[in-house]
Amino acid sequence: MSKGRLEAFSDGVIAILITIMVLELKVPHGDDWHALVPMLPVFLSYTLSYIFLGIYWNNHHHMLHATERVTGGIMWANLHLLFWLSLVPFATAWLGESHNAALPNAAYGVVLLMSAISYTILLRTILAAEGPHSRLRRAVGNDLKGNVSLLCYVVAIGAAFVNPAISSALYVTVALIWLVPDRRIERTV
Repeated sequence: MSKGRLEAFSDGVIAILITIMVLELKVPHGDDWHALVPMLPVFLSYTLSYIFLGIYWNNHHHMLHATERVTGGIMWANLHLLFWLSLVPFATAWLGESHNAALPNAAYGVVLLMSAISYTILLRTILAAEGPHSRLRRAVGNDLKGNVSLLCYVVAIGAAFVNPAISSALYVTVALIWLVPDRRIERTV
C-alpha cells in the first residue's frame, strides 16, 4: 500500500468523525441568546474535540510525509489509532451532556490517552520500519511534547474524580501545547 492511500483513508475517517460530532449538536429551543446557554457544555466539548482531531490530522499528515514506505505493521498501527479516534464523538457527547461529571470526564481522558498511546505506537512502528537514520527519527527527537501529553492525560483521568475542572484544564493544556506549530518535521523534510 502506498503512503498516499493510507493517508487518504485516515483523512476520510477523521473527516467522518468530525461530521458525526457536529451532527450531535442540537438546535436550541428558543430564538434568543438565553437558548444557547444550556448548549454551552456540549459546544465546548465539541470545540475541544474538534481541536484534538485537527491536531491528530495535522500531525498524522506530517508524520506520513516524512515516512518512506508503509508496511503491514504500520497499517495495523494506523488502524489502532483510528479505532481510538473513532471513540472521540462518543466521549465528546457524553462529556458535554453530563456537564463535566467525573466519570464522563475520566472516560474522555481515557479516549484521549489511548489515542495518544496509539499515535506513539504508530510513530514507533514507522521508526522501526525506517531504521536508525530515517528523516522522521531526526525530526521527532526525544518527543518531549508527546511524553508530556501522556503524563497530563494520566493525571487528568485521576483528577476527574477529585475535581473535574482540573481534569478539563489539563485537556485544554495539552491542546494548547499541540496548537503551537511543531516545525520539526517540516525542517527535516
